[in-house]
Amino acid sequence: MARLEPLSLDQVDGLEEVQQTYERTLGFVPNGLRIMARRPEIVKGFIALRRAVLDPASGTVPAELKNLCAHLASRTHGCLYCQAHALQGASRSGAEQARLEAVWEFRTSVLFSEAERAALDFSVKAASIPNGVTDADIVRMREHWDEGQIVEILAAVSLYGFLNRFNDSLATPLEEGSATFAEETIGGQGWTRGKHV
Repeated sequence: MARLEPLSLDQVDGLEEVQQTYERTLGFVPNGLRIMARRPEIVKGFIALRRAVLDPASGTVPAELKNLCAHLASRTHGCLYCQAHALQGASRSGAEQARLEAVWEFRTSVLFSEAERAALDFSVKAASIPNGVTDADIVRMREHWDEGQIVEILAAVSLYGFLNRFNDSLATPLEEGSATFAEETIGGQGWTRGKHV
């Protein structure tokens, strides 16, 4: 059960464009944003950061990979809500279904390149508490990614770190379409809605 109820954005001044953008691109406004709408300036700041981190035009790391990194960071943090959203983001960015289903086995799956494995492993370690990134991990990342790309990947992990804390602390209810997508994609591997019902 939600600890704070999602608001309708059409009742919040200044968020009309946010509502229109999400309804156009996703078909819904995520409940996390609808809860955050109690402070519209936080929503606006989040949207600007999200765009800078995940928009395909804002960097050179494929959006699919940044979303998979965010998914694994969310899994590491234990936020089921964000796991579903990041996985859906990877799908919308062009990830093949087989890659989505195999992401938890990225270390051994032939569906991931060495560069992707380095980024995904880095994401898990960066999301770990305490942080697990070592000098050797940075050396491995530099074998495949330039410094700007390392920043992009870490920014995706960090963005979802904010979302993980926000949505997991408030038991944000997961939207039905996102829940169904995650159940069909990784439910057989143990993913559930948990407290996000």
